[in-house]
Amino acid sequence: MIKISLPVFGASVLFALSVMAPAHAAIDVEAAKALAKSNDCLKCHSADKDKKGPSMKKIADKYRGKHEEGIEKAIKNMTEGKKVKLLDGSEEDHKIIDTKDPAELKNMAEWYLSH
Repeated sequence: MIKISLPVFGASVLFALSVMAPAHAAIDVEAAKALAKSNDCLKCHSADKDKKGPSMKKIADKYRGKHEEGIEKAIKNMTEGKKVKLLDGSEEDHKIIDTKDPAELKNMAEWYLSH
């Protein structure tokens, strides 16, 4: 019988679990940036400074601990064109992004929430 120490066993289990993590969990930052740029998202949102709309950091902070809710809300904003309140108090229809690909939408939402 092979004896193995608890720390070695624990490290082995953690390694095995990390290998089993889904490959799609990683954010493709370059793809998200390209999609945001091509849809003029960066005219209203930046990584850490408010513009016409809230910064990505402010959006991420709002949904910290509520990740799935944040993903859902971000995708709705990107795809439904609902009225949003801008930082100056005015309202306008949110721009509808030019992709219907669920993976691209989720990737962009994940990128916003990663800040």
